[in-house]
Amino acid sequence: MAEDLTVTRTLVIPASELRERFSRSSGPGGQHVNTTDSRVELSFDLANSPSVPEWLRTRMLDRLATRLVDGVLTIAASEHRAQVQNRAAARERLTSLLRAAAAAPPPARRPTKPSRGAKERRIAAKKRRGITKRNRRAFPDD
Repeated sequence: MAEDLTVTRTLVIPASELRERFSRSSGPGGQHVNTTDSRVELSFDLANSPSVPEWLRTRMLDRLATRLVDGVLTIAASEHRAQVQNRAAARERLTSLLRAAAAAPPPARRPTKPSRGAKERRIAAKKRRGITKRNRRAFPDD
């Protein structure tokens, strides 16, 4: 399964930059997990990756700052019984994380003011509500 990881159309991470570690899993599998290394840790050195452009690297490092340890992003997968399924799950999770971090920032909000009609409707509603409350009193103020 050593194949390149396609994050976006323009960003492809070569398999040589990904590191996989295997260990015993505590997930499903009964006694099976005591004998097989089905847990997968997938690591990607984002800070030193030559395949990520510099302008994109700074954006991704900012967005993933809480998940990085010395610039390395690590994903652990142990939800499946088989190592192959955990490898695929880890790769999918890494892809979605990197895709979200690489996404363009949303457009800046252009502040607007309420229209004149909206202001008039708001004031009219407030006046109606005030009249309703005034009519509930035992001795109206009129």
